Amino acid sequence: MVAESLKPALPRESYVDAGAWDVERDVVLHGEWFCVGRAEDLGLTEPSRMAVVDVAGESVLVTCDAEQQLHAAYNVCRHRGSQLHPVDPTRTTTPVTLSAGAIRCPYHSWTYALDGTLLRAPHAEIDEVAGFRLYPVGVDTWAGFVFVHLTPSRAASLTEAVEHPAQVLANYRLDELVTGAVLRYEVAANYKVLLENYNECYHCGPVHPELCRLVPSFGSGGGDLAWEDGVPHREGAWTFTTTGTSARRPLPGLSAAERERHKADLVYPNLMLSASADHVAAFQLLPTAVDRTSVVCSLLFAREERTTAHFDPADAAELWDLVNRQDWAVCESVQRGMSSRAYRQGWFAPMEDESLDIRRWLLPRLRAAR
Repeated sequence: MVAESLKPALPRESYVDAGAWDVERDVVLHGEWFCVGRAEDLGLTEPSRMAVVDVAGESVLVTCDAEQQLHAAYNVCRHRGSQLHPVDPTRTTTPVTLSAGAIRCPYHSWTYALDGTLLRAPHAEIDEVAGFRLYPVGVDTWAGFVFVHLTPSRAASLTEAVEHPAQVLANYRLDELVTGAVLRYEVAANYKVLLENYNECYHCGPVHPELCRLVPSFGSGGGDLAWEDGVPHREGAWTFTTTGTSARRPLPGLSAAERERHKADLVYPNLMLSASADHVAAFQLLPTAVDRTSVVCSLLFAREERTTAHFDPADAAELWDLVNRQDWAVCESVQRGMSSRAYRQGWFAPMEDESLDIRRWLLPRLRAAR
């Protein structure tokens, strides 16, 4: 008998079944705006640049043309299907960035402009060149991040997808921040396990003792945390570092509360944002299999702070690496438990209500595709 206060989680197959993963990848990951990284880190703030990125198993070319307009296309030649930029299968989630005045297929030298237009097809006369553009991918930016949409004909506006974090984190001026440190992880868990873990602090007391000493209210289970107002630190602390303080100045433009409190939000399906007074941790989830997720944790700082001679992000990176590894270890434990023949479905306690968001977001999309 189930207590009335418990709510059902997604069924077992949503986390462990390869067939369910294939459907979800096609409908959701390939049918929603997907964050592929910071524009500056991908080299896409300069003209005549190209980044090769992975979107849950699909290789995509994102280009910045001579007029600094962004374009995106599948990494597939229209002639015989060769990858226009061959991808190392052992490093599929690692972006490749390079200078590019055009895109030339290494197989037969069909050549395309950075906007995907066919420029040259050796030994072939093509009357309707427009019919041989590269297969298009939607592309847009928000807050310094690049998003792509693999089904652009069905894409809603990116503005709609980022509406809530754009409001909650407006004062952090994310588009003006720059990367000061990057932490990379390979996590043996379904990407939804990571999202659900991020959405609740029920686990914080048992899993994150160091973090709970910094933010005491985390240790109480986090059921009544006012995330939109920000969560206070212990007395004398004001940021997510090993000491709770930093020689860095708070980010310009923050409210008095934001200079003392911690805020967080996310953009489904793969961008989690955790904002401190002097830096923002951005987690890019890159699902690679039903039980595997690559994670890129970028710590973002004010540009003027990043360029000072004494800049050192180690205090923030040390704490985040500790907390991240604690999270990934428990997420991997969850994945192993879900893979047991005994497991059928999990349950959410009342203080985990935010974790239900993954169901509220995911299930309507899967139903609409049937």
